[in-house]
Amino acid sequence: MGHALRFVTNNTTHSRSALAEEIRSFGVELEDRELQTTPIAAAHALRGKRVLALTMPAIVDDLEGLDLVGENADAVLLGGADEAFETNQVFSYYNLARAFAELQDGAELYCLHKNRWWQTSRGALLDAGAFVAGLEYAAEQEATVLGKPSAAYFAAALDELDYEPEQTWMVGDDIEADVAGASAFGLRTVLVRTGKFREEELEEATVRPDGVIDSIAALPQWLEEHL
Repeated sequence: MGHALRFVTNNTTHSRSALAEEIRSFGVELEDRELQTTPIAAAHALRGKRVLALTMPAIVDDLEGLDLVGENADAVLLGGADEAFETNQVFSYYNLARAFAELQDGAELYCLHKNRWWQTSRGALLDAGAFVAGLEYAAEQEATVLGKPSAAYFAAALDELDYEPEQTWMVGDDIEADVAGASAFGLRTVLVRTGKFREEELEEATVRPDGVIDSIAALPQWLEEHL
């Protein structure tokens, strides 16, 4: 329909190139640069810092330009959880204790997102937001969120699109990260009843989407009727 498009994801378990290839396999036309990931945002935000990164190995290439270290860090960065066994290794007690020690020594705490849980084929699984909250509590320091729902993440997407917030629609399945985050930044929002969507969360939400659709396939017609 001629609208500019940007995919924004909190996925922290696959590289941007791998995610873009997966989306293309669904029949969606997009270039890698049209996909914004939190590791890419982190590499930009933390450039020049020594970073202790507790992230999945698959996204290390997207952290290009960061000085990844095991000690004497300027910043501690937590990524998201995965279904694989690597999650047990990345968020082990030893690694979390190492991160805590760095925070005690003056490092700043960052996270790619602070999601409580995520949707999988096996149902809802605990995400890394629990580990972020634990370090915040222990170190008495609030984490800077680099992904959704942070304003900086939506601002980066709009910079690429060269559009103002009021000209832009955020479409997603997460009432907190997608709808509330985008609404706070001035975007209009459409909630999709798939994936992470839960009817009870919509009923209890303090921020309401501008529209609710049953499938992403319904979006073109919905936009045509509401623009």
